[in-house]
Amino acid sequence: MDFGIVLQTDPPADLLVERMVRAEQHGFSHGWTFDSVVLWQEPFVIHSRVLERTERMVLGPMVTNPSTRSWEVTASLFATLNDMYGNRTVCGIGRGDSAMRVAGRKPATLARLSEAMTAIKNLAEGRDALVDGASMRIPWVREGSLPMWMGAYGPKALELVGREADGFILQLADPYLTEWMVRAVRTAAVEAGRDPGDVKVCVAAPAYVTDGSDEGLAHGREQCRWFGGMVGNHVADLVARYGERSDMVPQELTDYVKARQGYDYSHHGRVDNPDTDFVPDGIVDRFCLVGPVSEHVEKLERLRAVGVDQFAVYAMHGDVDGVIDTYGREVIPALSGEVVS
Repeated sequence: MDFGIVLQTDPPADLLVERMVRAEQHGFSHGWTFDSVVLWQEPFVIHSRVLERTERMVLGPMVTNPSTRSWEVTASLFATLNDMYGNRTVCGIGRGDSAMRVAGRKPATLARLSEAMTAIKNLAEGRDALVDGASMRIPWVREGSLPMWMGAYGPKALELVGREADGFILQLADPYLTEWMVRAVRTAAVEAGRDPGDVKVCVAAPAYVTDGSDEGLAHGREQCRWFGGMVGNHVADLVARYGERSDMVPQELTDYVKARQGYDYSHHGRVDNPDTDFVPDGIVDRFCLVGPVSEHVEKLERLRAVGVDQFAVYAMHGDVDGVIDTYGREVIPALSGEVVS
């Protein structure tokens, strides 16, 4: 299993760069950042600094969208970074949640997202592409490579991942839901004539390592409770479509979404988010990794067994450096071998 680190582009940018360097030294293969430029700093400027300071780490947004930037601009960003640092980028992309909603806009349709993924990948890899009906090509690209990893939850989005994307990003670490969604992606890949193994699977969620005490667990849950609010829109879509089918969506998720009253995107992804009182401990435990190292390893082994290729740690709490160090010393080495039957 590969490991990624996900950081917000809060100032100072130098601190994020140092943490990415530290993560690579500890065995993290991927670095990810949010891409919501009203709430945080512009990520791609900072990605250039990270790529300059690292040797192997692959960098990408988790996630960008088809609407904030024109597609040729997005493609040129990636192609330029790849030309400078040797094809070490990945394009995580979705419909657009915080980046669009905080600006009063709606997320893109799946049809628009599909067109954008095709155009951005083709342009970044030096091929012709259609952008809003106009044919274009970036002439200076040579041997470019840009994997497109799509964030998805609902059935139509999962189908699109299987048909077209190089990777699947799932922002929650519930093995039950992960298994169901990975199966949906792989089924769509087969139906599209693809090898399902060609679609990489990345699960991203907060991880907080505790000392095993009840007090430590309670503190860790409070450090990660914001995540249940952040992904609430996506879970609500699942519940709306499948909530009455208990074999597909656990009752706990249905109850959690019903208790959700609203969400203020100005606190998106923050430990002090005031709109997360509706998130119960059970949801924190389902969606995140909170507990001693042994419990992290056990849950990650379960995720690997259902097809997860990478776990990306949302390090957005009061112990960012601690989780990087502990994962590097204890968790990543424990997951470096084959699945134990």
